Amino acid sequence: MLRFSQTLGIRNKDIHQIRWNSDVKPALGGISFYLVFLFTFIFAIILQGDSGINLQVVGILIAATLAFLMGLADDAFNTQPLLKFLTQIFCGLVLIISQHSIHIFENQFLNYFLTIFWVVGMMNSINMLDNMDGITTIVSMWACIIIIAVNAALFQTYTYSTILCLGVLGALCGFLVYNFHPSKIFMGDTGSQFLGLFLAVMGIDNCWNNPSSPFINDFPVVNIMLVCLVFLLPLVDTTTVTINRLKRGDSPFVGGKDHTTHHLFFRGISEKKIAVLYFIIAAIAAVMAYYLIVNFSFTLFYISGGYVMLVFLSLYLNTIIKRR
Repeated sequence: MLRFSQTLGIRNKDIHQIRWNSDVKPALGGISFYLVFLFTFIFAIILQGDSGINLQVVGILIAATLAFLMGLADDAFNTQPLLKFLTQIFCGLVLIISQHSIHIFENQFLNYFLTIFWVVGMMNSINMLDNMDGITTIVSMWACIIIIAVNAALFQTYTYSTILCLGVLGALCGFLVYNFHPSKIFMGDTGSQFLGLFLAVMGIDNCWNNPSSPFINDFPVVNIMLVCLVFLLPLVDTTTVTINRLKRGDSPFVGGKDHTTHHLFFRGISEKKIAVLYFIIAAIAAVMAYYLIVNFSFTLFYISGGYVMLVFLSLYLNTIIKRR
């Protein structure tokens, strides 16, 4: 794809863009993600036989395709933010219709609202986190790894979640070779929108609604902790950027160089070291999430909560403490 597609996904150089890397490079990562996803989807249906095609699986395919096409259109034509937002909401509605909704509250309307909020939030969070070489790829890899590991520990290796995550993980590993700093290729909105949708639905089925997690006071607090651990860095980065921009009176939806990764770079940490740091943070969170399900204890639950707060406060305070 690098050899034969040197212009696809490259916008007009005269168009002003606020992005970290000003180099013009092909944004083809998302196309490779989607192609591998399709092959894996077909393999999953074949593997599961007659039970492979159902409403839930078809819903994932439709929503992922919508996210991919919307991202592809944005890379090619720089679409309006409103169109992206409406498409993200529609993706959430498709998931709800195909029985991929969060089950936290007794009120079903609140569950549906939270589901759409989660889908739209994840699609934008992954897109916003794609602001430095390798960061989004590494974070997405660890999210897939923990879902695969948990399903393997629970002997659920034939589920669509495990098989699809294996395929996307393979695509991410191959892509990271060319996306690690200094990158030769970007994933573009094509990749970030697809990944955001894919991770959102995997998060719903394997974290928000994980049946193996114990309830505390009749509320799935452990499931919420799982979400915070598996998607720690996207949640922290998006929350930090939103808080800082609202404090300045700026729009949270406009691109900028004020992400947690950027502020670490401003402190003198190289892009490669930031990628390694995020790899370690995500790896620790993944291990905690794994043992919360496989070998739950209240001690680990409280340690996990402390780790989430430590990461958030460290990265957030780094963005507001003045530099000399």
